[in-house]
Amino acid sequence: MQNFAPAGLTMPDDVAALDRLTRARFSCRAYLPDPVPRETIESILRMAQRAPSWCNSQAWQLVITSGEATERFREALYAHATSGAEEAADLDRPREYRGVYLKRRRECGFQLYNTLGIPRGDKAGYQRQAWENFRLFGAPHVAIVTSDEALGNPGAIDCGTWVANFLLAAEAHGVATIAQAALARHARFVRDYFGIGDDRLMVCGISFGYADRSHPANGFRTSRADLAEVVTWIE
Repeated sequence: MQNFAPAGLTMPDDVAALDRLTRARFSCRAYLPDPVPRETIESILRMAQRAPSWCNSQAWQLVITSGEATERFREALYAHATSGAEEAADLDRPREYRGVYLKRRRECGFQLYNTLGIPRGDKAGYQRQAWENFRLFGAPHVAIVTSDEALGNPGAIDCGTWVANFLLAAEAHGVATIAQAALARHARFVRDYFGIGDDRLMVCGISFGYADRSHPANGFRTSRADLAEVVTWIE
């Protein structure tokens, strides 16, 4: 591969732009109804398509809704998820959250609940907010991300790199996003709804659109661990 910058030479404009995007991106939980123009979505997708993958297999496939298609899916998904239907995911969920991972998960949840004025211990309030996942938080679009079943874990991991690219590319276009594992808990329903075959595994959904900046759900930001917590240096 051709090197565009000599070893050790940084590209300050690129570094600053990427730093700004990674800091600005957040999981948006309230959207304006305005649709994102198709040309903007396609530009985001072209950027996301540059994601690396195992042997360049590019495991990801997308179904993206707009307009009335989003509304119909939103209604059907919410009705299904709140009906008490058994969850049917394609990929294993975490066996448990423990230690620092449990701490971070709780911190994120309590930040959201506090911002929305949901009192500590209000389990009914927690549930109502969790169900907003299945309303797609009011987003005008959702992308359903699937991987080829035969590619197994590597394919799902590759989809994760694509999702990260999509989120940052969307931020660069002024489009807000939230990657939703909650939708994948009902993978069989989602795949049946869109006619996606059993040879595909649902990885997640991504709801996206323009953020409602006035909504309290968008008024907090999660923290990130210091490098000392996640890196072991060996020299």
